[in-house]
Parts: sequence; structure tokens; C-alpha cells
Amino acid sequence: MASPANAQVKFGVKGGLNVTDMHLSSDVFDQSNQAGWYIGPTVKVSLPVTGLGVDVSALYDYRSAKVSDPSTEEVKVKQQSINVPVNLRYGIGLGSLASLNFHAGPQFGFNVGDREYKWTDTSNYALKKSNFSINVGLGVSVAKHFEVTGNYNIACGKTADVTLLKAAQDVAKSKSRNNSWQIGVAYYF
Repeated sequence: MASPANAQVKFGVKGGLNVTDMHLSSDVFDQSNQAGWYIGPTVKVSLPVTGLGVDVSALYDYRSAKVSDPSTEEVKVKQQSINVPVNLRYGIGLGSLASLNFHAGPQFGFNVGDREYKWTDTSNYALKKSNFSINVGLGVSVAKHFEVTGNYNIACGKTADVTLLKAAQDVAKSKSRNNSWQIGVAYYF
């Protein structure tokens, strides 16, 4: 049985790439080039006997997409935020050099960039001030210092509101959710 005194705490830095999946109504906007990145400090706490652990990070996250509606030019929408993922981990050792882990948990995001993008006086894309999402993924640790992870970040609720003035003065309102695939690398000191 492991005790808190046997817990290993490691500090590090984490970075990676996002491929954002913007869920928008296809008759309102077309989107493309949905790339981004993230970087920031991380801490990992693990109980070696049980394989359980927790990791917490404070990540600067940059996501962007080029969006356009049928009547206007293409505009680049950027979402810049500080994300705090808190993941529960379960690791399986593959000898002293490597281990495989599965992780999942909540992520809290706070918008630190532009909040609103306007195409015309009545058409815009407005990001929320904060958002909540869930991470699910797996990773491989090598030589106790390096870790490569892959996960899917699932937005819980809307990330933005979309308003577009249509041809006959109808106003279309839509909600947007920004899920993303993430591939990352971490180095623990």
C-alpha cells in the first residue's frame, strides 16, 4: 500500500499542437485551417505502487480558424486562453525505461485574447469569457523525464455565439463548440 510520503512530485514544461474541430452550422460559415498550439508549466504527482496519479498544468493555448460566410471575405478567428487541465492518470510500467498512461479530467479555460470578431454591423462571432471541457487521452513516458501525449479535448457547452444577418433581414443565431485533438510533449525535471 502506498502512502502520501511515497508520492513522487515532478515539475516540468509541456507544449504541443491543437487541431480544432469547430462545430458550426455549415450554412452559416465555412471554416478551414484550424491549427493551434499550447505551452506552459506542469506538475505530475504519482503514487508508484498503485499506478495512479494526477497532473495539473497552466497552459497558454492558441487556437485559430479561417471562417467565411457566403457574403463576406474570409476572417481569421483566434482563441487565446489560459487553460488549466486537471487529469487523473493511471500508468502501466513497461520496465524502468518506459511507461504507458491513460488520463482523463476536466479543463478550465479563461479567454485572454480578443473576444469578438465582426464581419458587418450585424454579423459577428463572440467568444465566451471562460469555458469548461473534458480531456481524454493516453501518453508514453520515456526515461522518466520525457512524455508524449495524445488526447481529445471535448467542449462542454458553447464556446461562442454566432450572429449573421441573412439576405431577407432574418438574423440567424448559432452556437459554436470548439473541440480539439492535441498532441503534446512534456519534459519533467
